[in-house]
Amino acid sequence: MAKPRHHKKTYQQRHSISFLSRALKAGFILFSFLFLFAGGVFLYYAKDLPRPENLHEISFFRPTKIYDRTGKVLLYEIHGEEKREFISLSDISPYLPLAVIATEDQNFYSHFGVDIRGVGRALFYNVSSLAPSQGASTITQQLARSTLLSREKTIGRKIRELILTLELERQYSKNEIMEFYLNQVPLGGNSYGVGAAAQAYFEKPASDLTLEESAILAAMLKAPTFYSPFGNHQDELLSRKDFVLGRMLELDLISPKEHATAQSVKLSFAESRTSIKAPHFVLSVVDSLLARYGENFLRENGLKVTTTLDWELQKIAEGAVAEYASRNEFFNAYNAALVAMSPSTGEVLSLVGSKDWSGSPFPENCISGKDCHFDPKVNVAAFAQGRQPGSAFKPFVYAVAFEKGADDTTIVTDAETNFGIWGDKEYIPQNYDERFRGDVTLRQALAQSLNVPSVKVLLSLAGLEDSIERVKDFGITTLKDSSNYGPSLVLGGGEVHLLDMVVAYGVFASEGKRAYPSDILSIQDSQGREILRNENSAVQIMEPKVAQIITSILSDNEARTPVFGSRSNLLVPGFNVAAKTGTTQEYRDAWTLGYASNLVSGVWVGNNDNTAMRKAPSVVVAAPIWNQFMREALPLLTP
Repeated sequence: MAKPRHHKKTYQQRHSISFLSRALKAGFILFSFLFLFAGGVFLYYAKDLPRPENLHEISFFRPTKIYDRTGKVLLYEIHGEEKREFISLSDISPYLPLAVIATEDQNFYSHFGVDIRGVGRALFYNVSSLAPSQGASTITQQLARSTLLSREKTIGRKIRELILTLELERQYSKNEIMEFYLNQVPLGGNSYGVGAAAQAYFEKPASDLTLEESAILAAMLKAPTFYSPFGNHQDELLSRKDFVLGRMLELDLISPKEHATAQSVKLSFAESRTSIKAPHFVLSVVDSLLARYGENFLRENGLKVTTTLDWELQKIAEGAVAEYASRNEFFNAYNAALVAMSPSTGEVLSLVGSKDWSGSPFPENCISGKDCHFDPKVNVAAFAQGRQPGSAFKPFVYAVAFEKGADDTTIVTDAETNFGIWGDKEYIPQNYDERFRGDVTLRQALAQSLNVPSVKVLLSLAGLEDSIERVKDFGITTLKDSSNYGPSLVLGGGEVHLLDMVVAYGVFASEGKRAYPSDILSIQDSQGREILRNENSAVQIMEPKVAQIITSILSDNEARTPVFGSRSNLLVPGFNVAAKTGTTQEYRDAWTLGYASNLVSGVWVGNNDNTAMRKAPSVVVAAPIWNQFMREALPLLTP
């Protein structure tokens, strides 16, 4: 009989079993260690966390305050004294939570506080686009971060945020979390929560908000200061509102009919009741701060911003603009702007972007930016396009001619001249008074603003392309391809900003040095430590003697008398000032720019929608504003 066969394990088999057993033990130990470590980390970061049940009471916001150059006159606070009104979710328009969900957290009612799908979607987008442009924070995470934590970007803070997010989801229902969120979220100015924002922007309770108004508030969540209806970016706000409505339609939160109706409604906003001095200037400063530090930093860190604005000069500027802009309505000119700066430093001392910040658009039925002769919130001084400078552009071309060897005694002939085909037709310019004077010096031609001699200076002495390139050195930022311009350039055929023109005239005032504009002197943090100081400096871009010739001509009252008279508004008694006017074809824009050694200023008069004024030259509609400002401002700057 055969012996039973023994099944002994081979050495390899015994070794494999032993290795697997050790691996399992090691894995269990590692898992236990990681579990204990994670638990320890959780307990470490959870022990000192704020209590979620205190959501009604917590506020960490410290306002950023913006001052004039003395550091004593408060111009504006980013957020100021907080306006809050806690209201229940049932007292909020049902459209508003839907609009918020559409843009902030589309899976709000299905996730546990962290949206895993949203994280994956954002990660995929950021990797594929090679830019971290999408986040995945849920509404609950935003609530935990904004009310219970700081915004420091550390691993520890993210762990705390996760712990608090899970705890909020455990303690509160989704509707309670949404209610907390809508009641604490910043919505521009000093409005916190949708109750305060509904009153501030639409003068109605949150329960009465329409679909399009709800979309506006949801649109503002991304950057409340930037998208404020009272700021410089109303067009961007309306565009984002349309995006919100589109997302709501895409997610089937509203019907196509509701979407179409909301898109077609013309929104009107309440007047701002927030205290703000020099509003166009301040909002420009706010834009600079947002670009440098971001929305949340400004709202939470209590900065003290000392600007370049001289409050006394600002009051003079606002008074001059208001007085004469009202008179100019007789000439169908409904708006005006003024900028003044130090030519040696570029510090903006006063800026009036429109005649009346708190006024109503005219005509009343116009839409912002369209068919509005006057739109108070538009900063014409710095942002408006399509403003031609007329003869105020001439000094730059004459300066180029002087750099190339001409001088103020060089002779040109003032006679009717055909300069050939430009723009598919013959170019035969006329002087303002339709008279010709024969041979004139360049001093006479510039001082009397003669058109025909100026075109000859451009084409024969300065050069078209060289003039275009040279004015960029002066600070004119809007002239691009030289092929877009012809001989009418010297008569103001290119589009410019008033602020750029003031910078460029500052080159003459500072004897050839250009200083780009600046609006901030210094910034201090909440502890009084300086974190930024203005280090703007002027650069020599022109020989002093060339600037001196221009100044001599523009301040030569005798030379300009044949056209302007001996006592025009270009003369400031008691001060040696240089000045130049500019009036565009069809009287759409009127300018006066001028300077002393320590102050350069410019005035624009016209209509926001480029509607022509009555036939009135700039010396009648713009120069009086400039003259009054200089007469009152210069004595304050004289030692």
